[in-house]
Amino acid sequence: MTVQPEITQRDLRSRSREIMDAVQAGQAFTVTRDGHQIGELVPLRRRRRFVPRGEFAAMSRSAPGISLEAFRTDQEATVDTGTDDPYDR
Repeated sequence: MTVQPEITQRDLRSRSREIMDAVQAGQAFTVTRDGHQIGELVPLRRRRRFVPRGEFAAMSRSAPGISLEAFRTDQEATVDTGTDDPYDR
């Protein structure tokens, strides 16, 4: 387990660009005020937008089978066939 560096509230204010650049690069910090830990600055997990074909194929092979009949029944049960007019009062 790696220990997060501590930064004071004053450091955060005066070195915000440097600290935010470090957070963007993956570094986390514990923020302190008057010697007490008050919070953490942690990078957001980034979502991948692209899944390689091989990885998708491997996930697909291990996915559970789908009953097309059950799928269609579920679809029909959730579809709203009403023709509500949003302007009808």
